[in-house]
Amino acid sequence: MRDGLNAANRGLPAVALVTEEFWPQGDFVASAFGMPGIPRVQLPHPVAGTGVENMRRVAEKVAAEVLAALEGSPR
Repeated sequence: MRDGLNAANRGLPAVALVTEEFWPQGDFVASAFGMPGIPRVQLPHPVAGTGVENMRRVAEKVAAEVLAALEGSPR
């Protein structure tokens, strides 16, 4: 969440990738940074430590959503 916020604060296109477990904390952090509308995409939890093949499946599943968020059109 914070990486996405920091990138957006620098004027870079950004989408925060947040697992479902931490989605509520993402709401809090985005509001605390004054950017409650930052584009976010929800990932299953956990992703880290689940292996390269699983991470690839997750990436393929959310790629279109990430691109849509970067373009500003929710899916």
